Amino acid sequence: MTLREELFQMADARYRDFSASLTPGAGPMIGVRIPWLRAIAREIARGKWREWLGTAPDDYFEERMLQGLVISYAKCPPDEKISYVARFVPKIDNWAVCDCCCWRLKAAERVPMWEFIRPLFGANGEYEVRFAVVMSLSNFVDKEHLDLLLEHFGRIRHEGYYVRMGVAWAVSVCYVKFPERTEEWLRCDCPLCDWTYNMALQKIVESLRATPEQKARIRTMRRKRTVQK
Repeated sequence: MTLREELFQMADARYRDFSASLTPGAGPMIGVRIPWLRAIAREIARGKWREWLGTAPDDYFEERMLQGLVISYAKCPPDEKISYVARFVPKIDNWAVCDCCCWRLKAAERVPMWEFIRPLFGANGEYEVRFAVVMSLSNFVDKEHLDLLLEHFGRIRHEGYYVRMGVAWAVSVCYVKFPERTEEWLRCDCPLCDWTYNMALQKIVESLRATPEQKARIRTMRRKRTVQK
């Protein structure tokens, strides 16, 4: 039995239809739940994962998800892993594959990944940019990278919905971890477009980690005008 046949045996039609409604652009979907895909990916990563990646199909959402997860779980030198990431990122065509395949980096992976994602902040592809943003919010919201991250976020001009939502999410994470510096950035001629700026404020207000006093202050910062929807 092929892996694809196994995936179809796990399929849940109702889950597939629900997931498809939440994941525009995902293409054909089988309907396998993410925890099951993670378990399969871990099993592949324990074996001959390089050979598997060399022939793995990617016609279905789940097959692309598996590739990204296997890369994240695989044990190999950081430079080799980045080479696989570079081949995988152009295949990302929806937010779910992007976000689920952004993993918590090991210490040795941090510098290579930072150097890899920096050019992607200015990429043309919506999910190339989102990959950089989500990978950064998961791994680089720290004292060393905060100002560089805010600078990168402020320069992003991609109009894709999932880029702008990703930036808003990332800014809210920056605020939760570094409220004073991030609020200063938001107040001082913040270069974010109105839509992304206001969405970032909304996400801060919705955060369980922001204090009532912080939320009250953030609400007063909302821009009245909006350019994008």
